[in-house]
Formats: sequence, structure tokens, C-alpha cells
Amino acid sequence: MSNIGDYIMPIMALIIIIFGLCKKVSVFDVFSLGAKDGLTTTFRIIPALVGLMVSVSMLKASGALDIITYTLSPIAKVLGLPSEVLPLALLRPVSGSGSLALIENILSEYGPDSFIGRVASVIQGSTETTFYCVAVYFGSVGIKDTRHTIPSALASDFVGIIASAIAVRLFFDIL
Repeated sequence: MSNIGDYIMPIMALIIIIFGLCKKVSVFDVFSLGAKDGLTTTFRIIPALVGLMVSVSMLKASGALDIITYTLSPIAKVLGLPSEVLPLALLRPVSGSGSLALIENILSEYGPDSFIGRVASVIQGSTETTFYCVAVYFGSVGIKDTRHTIPSALASDFVGIIASAIAVRLFFDIL
């Protein structure tokens, strides 16, 4: 027995084709032009993405992430943030896949219903991969000067990280 969700993409493709034909648009030519623009954009942003992936790998492999985590642990304790989620909080603005691997480790070690697991889950859901988004979105349209974007985005990530521990304490009555 199939699910309606199995048909969503084919139905959407058919609707787009029918709409294009009704508007007398050369659907295949427009599709080809969009695919070409997508490849051009991909090639334009690849250097920034490679740089991000290399820097994340170096940060983890060198042990620098562990040193930074150890150094920031007293501050995290004052802020009510479990030190076990600090690597996630530090890596989340840089790498989505890296932070996903960290949250998987946290959930398998501490459990999804633990305070640490819940805080990690809220951090994952309430923060953004700031540098990745800036590299992709700004790079795709050729913007080189990010001005206030990165400081304000990192400030919102910081608020999301701190608020995650507060929210988990409030919603799960952990005081």
C-alpha cells in the first residue's frame, strides 16, 4: 500500500510542466538554463565550502576543539549550560554535518531524555550553520562584504545556545 507522499514530487513536476505549457514557456529550455545556473553557482561557492570543511576537520583533529571546550567549561557552568554540549555549540555555526555527528554521540552517550540530550537537541534545532549559510547564500550571488551579518548571526546563535538550557529547565521542570 503506497502513501500519498510517494506521489507528491511527480505531481509537482507534472503541475509545473502543465503550467509552463499553458503559459507557452519552453519548459525544457528553462529547465536546462536553471540547471546551468545551478552548476555555475555550485562551482563559484566550492572554494568557500572546501575551506570550511578543511577548517572543521583541522579543528577536531588537532585537539583544539577539546582545549577550547575545557577552557570555556567554567563559563558554561555559570550560564547553566552543560559542558558536554560545548563542542556542539562551538561547531554548530560552522558545520551542519559535524554538529549532527556530535549530537548523535551526545544522544547515544547520555540519552535523548537526559538534560544534556534535551539541551543538545534544542541547540541543534534553534541555531544555524552560520558560516555555511553565509558562504553559500552570499557566495551564490557574489557578495563579498558580509558587513553585520556574521556578528548578528553569531549573536543569535549564542542566544539560542543559552536559551536552550533555560528552555529545557523551564519546560521539563528541571531547576
